[in-house]
Amino acid sequence: MTPPTVVKLGGSLAAAAQLPRLLDELADQSSLVIAPGGGPFADAVRRAQKERGFDDAAAHDMALLAMAQFGRMLAAQAGFRTARGAGRIAAALARDPSHPPLVWLPDPAVDAPGVERSWRITGDSLALWLAHRLGARRLVLLKSCPIPTADLQTLAAAGIVDEVFPEMARGYANVRVSLIDATRTTDLLDELNGCDGPMSTTQEHMRSLSVAS
Repeated sequence: MTPPTVVKLGGSLAAAAQLPRLLDELADQSSLVIAPGGGPFADAVRRAQKERGFDDAAAHDMALLAMAQFGRMLAAQAGFRTARGAGRIAAALARDPSHPPLVWLPDPAVDAPGVERSWRITGDSLALWLAHRLGARRLVLLKSCPIPTADLQTLAAAGIVDEVFPEMARGYANVRVSLIDATRTTDLLDELNGCDGPMSTTQEHMRSLSVAS
């Protein structure tokens, strides 16, 4: 089976005008898994924690469920397949890797065991965990902001990826990581295909990198 590609669709794109077009462009891709961000559902968890004062471990589990809610919404909008938990994603890919894409609905009971349960971890690191778990050859992070550099530490300091992501990427160096400003791209599929090649310094909305272990 061809190793899958994991595309993390950031929750900040939930209200973006480009979202329907992005989903249309992804629809015919084989061996593609979409890892959803938390979007407005994760924002609701943050508000509830602030109001009720429950701990970060509970908030982390609720945030995974928020990702599943956003993922379910994306799948319903685009007619994509869904599977709850990484194990079922892997099984679905083994049965039929063809299109439409699979949307991962995270399950806190079985997904990302051992990953820190705090707000230091976001959907970016969880998508990287999923890519490693599935044996994916690459992870593409679709963002709603410019990508000024390919340096993960700088991106983490700027809040573009979470603070744990650079360390996790070093541990999962078999997964090639790319970032795309999805609000500026004019042809997502060309850029996804271009993620396998060298980084273009003229395309500031796309950064591809390999992370040494």
